[in-house]
Amino acid sequence: MSEEKTEKKEEWKPRLVAYVCNWCTYGGADLAGTSRLTYDTSVRAIKLPCTGRIDPLFIIKAFERGADGVLISGCHPGDCHYNTGNYHARRRWTTFRSLLDFSGIDMRRLHFSWISAAEAGKWVEVINEVSTNLKELGPYKEFKAITEKKEEYDRVFAQ
Repeated sequence: MSEEKTEKKEEWKPRLVAYVCNWCTYGGADLAGTSRLTYDTSVRAIKLPCTGRIDPLFIIKAFERGADGVLISGCHPGDCHYNTGNYHARRRWTTFRSLLDFSGIDMRRLHFSWISAAEAGKWVEVINEVSTNLKELGPYKEFKAITEKKEEYDRVFAQ
């Protein structure tokens, strides 16, 4: 019986959602693909115009819908296509960190990085590192406890 559990644990792959900047990180991910670099396939990249566009609700929704981890990645500070989008994202993160923590999100499952379009190797390194960390943490079940009480929360907040 314990061998079956071990086999199932080895088969489990974390579900990683990556919110990436269209101009830099997505270009780096694309370059990694065209360069035939290999990285963990459990990542699902969602391309946005800029990391400054990422709303904390995007992060909460990803976990609510079963993500085991979230990566936010964009242009290096000072290199934003929209001038200050990545600075805005950093300020927003520090402001909303307490909200995400209050929502029950384990902060070890949320990662930030700055990857340019020329850094395919860094994309591969970050994805593999985040996936390894998530594998060590295991499936994310804590947030599901909150979503199971959704009807109760809706009733309370509707008043």
